Amino acid sequence: MTIGLVSDTHGWLHPKLPEVFAGCDLIVHAGDVGTRGAVLEGLAAVAPVRAVYGNVDGPPVRTTWPEWDRFEAGGLVFLVTHIGGRPGRWAPGVAARLREEQPDVFVCGHSHILQLERTDGGILFINPGAAGREGFHQVKTCVRLHVEDGKAQRAEVVHLDEAA
Repeated sequence: MTIGLVSDTHGWLHPKLPEVFAGCDLIVHAGDVGTRGAVLEGLAAVAPVRAVYGNVDGPPVRTTWPEWDRFEAGGLVFLVTHIGGRPGRWAPGVAARLREEQPDVFVCGHSHILQLERTDGGILFINPGAAGREGFHQVKTCVRLHVEDGKAQRAEVVHLDEAA
């Protein structure tokens, strides 16, 4: 199973995202979608989409998508939110939520900083960076996570402004 991870599109569907996520079984958007139609409908044309809302998302996104999403895919438990912080510097309430939910994979966005790390507790932490035009990030990124036999086998970082 291949899962596409993206965040912080801010209403803009990068023209390479459909190509990069072609063949994915699921796409997860970790918030700051921007406008519901342009981005999520474009991604849904490629694969089923799960999303959470972010701090810049207004009522159309917030009334459709949750702040937190916990689900199982490929034998792994995923927990997704927009503002999560990072290992060792979790956003308020996140450490308690991670202890309670016990995910295998925790995905968040917000910082626009690409980061993949295994926490001390064994959780795979992924922030796919930012794929939108707005923000301070210099490189637009997303991640393809390959899951086999209930294990995250490989994570591919994709720089969207380079060849897919």
